[in-house]
Amino acid sequence: MVRPVYIGAVLLLVLALMAGCTEQKAQTQETLKIGVVASMTGAASTTGKDIWQSAVIAAEEINARGGVYIKDINARVPITLIQGDDESSREGGQKAVSRLITQDGVDILVGGFSSAVVSAHQATVSEYKVPYIITGASTPTITQRTDIDTGTMFHYCPTTDDYGEQTTLFAYEVIRKAINEKFGYPDSRPLRMALIIQDSPYGKGVQKAVKETIEKKNLSIVIVAEETYKMGETDFRTQLTSIKAAQPDVVYPAAFLNEQIPMVTQARRDVGLDTIFLAVECNDDPDYYAGLGKYGEYSVIETRFSPYAVPKGPVADDMVAFRENFHKRWGSYPGMMGASTYEGIYIAAHAVEKAGTRDKAAVTRALATLEMPQMVEAMKDGVIKFSRDYREAKFDLFMEQLVWNETAGELRPRIVWPDHMKEADFVLPDWYVPGPAAAP
Repeated sequence: MVRPVYIGAVLLLVLALMAGCTEQKAQTQETLKIGVVASMTGAASTTGKDIWQSAVIAAEEINARGGVYIKDINARVPITLIQGDDESSREGGQKAVSRLITQDGVDILVGGFSSAVVSAHQATVSEYKVPYIITGASTPTITQRTDIDTGTMFHYCPTTDDYGEQTTLFAYEVIRKAINEKFGYPDSRPLRMALIIQDSPYGKGVQKAVKETIEKKNLSIVIVAEETYKMGETDFRTQLTSIKAAQPDVVYPAAFLNEQIPMVTQARRDVGLDTIFLAVECNDDPDYYAGLGKYGEYSVIETRFSPYAVPKGPVADDMVAFRENFHKRWGSYPGMMGASTYEGIYIAAHAVEKAGTRDKAAVTRALATLEMPQMVEAMKDGVIKFSRDYREAKFDLFMEQLVWNETAGELRPRIVWPDHMKEADFVLPDWYVPGPAAAP
């Protein structure tokens, strides 16, 4: 039997509250309604399935232990999840969230993936002042925008500022050094980076973060190509041909899983672009490893949770337990977005218990001051909490390199950075072709 995931402060709090309530009412028909915003159809449906299935596991775990104690009714109630399919579109998200709030009467929202989709339904969330734990939508404008009141929205996801900076630093510190050493280039030679960016707030956020990191930290990196595409596209050969002509050392896409699989495949199979591809954390999903095949070998993913790799540190055991529980329930392994949504359900339950009520204003206040131990993702300082200014959570991010595993018949990740989490060194494959020695 796999030990239950996360039996720390949240569940101890539940038990303590139960024990202290000698007059506690019996289980009632009351419930805590959580609306799960997930892309069950459309371009991001693979990720949406991961979000929903992980939310189900969290709710089942909490309900199996008695549900959520609500002080103002002196009772424990089960969690009821209500699915809101945003259809991977702005219009679909607006429709789904409006229904969750006005028809289903949810107490709290969890989920949201695409920045463009989430930004379109934020006005509705703001109007009804519903607490919303956003586990995706990485552009920082999600909680930093000023045209609407985002005070009930809590960003449980690294922003493009966070992971754009980390990935750029990795490329500079690790990939640039490896290239210059292997090919005998001078230490002063800059890294040649190409960007291929989804034309969306998410893609533009990554683009902005890369350029600002280079400038602020005075990194020896030159952007030699910048290409864009529309969300949901699957043919990238025109953009990739232009990138190849620019002779990059590394390509950094801001792409979803269903976009980056054909992108990397076309790059190596059709265009002959034999370089290192980076990837954003939302691609750390079993379908990504299976879909890439050998075309993705030696590519790199920035992440905070992996279906296969386990970073060193205190979350390792709970991360493994969650993955195995997920596999037992669904027959596959969770991705990064699944992990954050799993935690998001626990955060919602903890906030309601802390507030002692399902009143939306009180739950919002509880989220604003919430502090609970990290669960299956490593957090800065080991604590789940939200910043006072823009209600953002901070994660301990890491980089993985994908290598072929003959036993699995698929790619598998190895953590290569930072040093306190790494399990292997980054390597350049024999087929790798760098850019020219001279600076552009």
